[in-house]
Amino acid sequence: MNTLPKSLLMLLWSAAAFAAPDAHTILKDSDQARGGGLPGIVWEIKVLSRDGERTDEVQRLLVKAVDDSSVAETVEPVRFKGAKILQVGRNMWLTRPGLSKPIPISPRQRMSGQASNGDIAATNYAGDYDAQLAGTESIDGEPCHVLELSAKHKRTTYDRIRYWVSIARGVGVKAEFYSVSGKLLKTARMDYNNAIEHEGKRVPFVSKMTIRDALIDAETTMEFGTVKVKKISASEFDLGQMQ
Repeated sequence: MNTLPKSLLMLLWSAAAFAAPDAHTILKDSDQARGGGLPGIVWEIKVLSRDGERTDEVQRLLVKAVDDSSVAETVEPVRFKGAKILQVGRNMWLTRPGLSKPIPISPRQRMSGQASNGDIAATNYAGDYDAQLAGTESIDGEPCHVLELSAKHKRTTYDRIRYWVSIARGVGVKAEFYSVSGKLLKTARMDYNNAIEHEGKRVPFVSKMTIRDALIDAETTMEFGTVKVKKISASEFDLGQMQ
């Protein structure tokens, strides 16, 4: 029986591997542009929410994150100043001046407008979701990998996500968030006009995320600024320090 030369087999294998990129690798690489997989990062978020004609007051948060831990502290409005949302692994708590102890909360609870608590934390989709490649599509003329993400556990912010990742830039540009039953809940678009320095490279970082409700005329815009990669003390994520 004839067999193909080893060199030709290796060439065919390499071509197949190039033609079918790994969904998990695409997802993991895209997380970096939204705070995931970095040694430590600090940024500010300005949150603006609109529901029909009504506009909520502006919120400002200071976020610090390392791996799957993050803490977001409210800077404005003044009456909520000092309130914090702490995430460690799959658990999340809220504390604010006057509370005797932190309150366990869910990443799925709404923080402001259409933004859930989990939306303000560093993105760790590669750790929280299984990914499958569903093809390619263009978003505003930009070719993207389309990933189908399914939650690995019940502590994720969403049950399912359809995620568009730019092939050229390696960043997530669009997302659709679904319930476990398949109902579309929200959509999001992301811009990347920020940049960080990491391992000698200039890496794009999210500058704006706009989340829209799928059923009503309501949206929340999160603007990200003053982004810095820096070492953060483990004490920042100590639940006991929050009490």
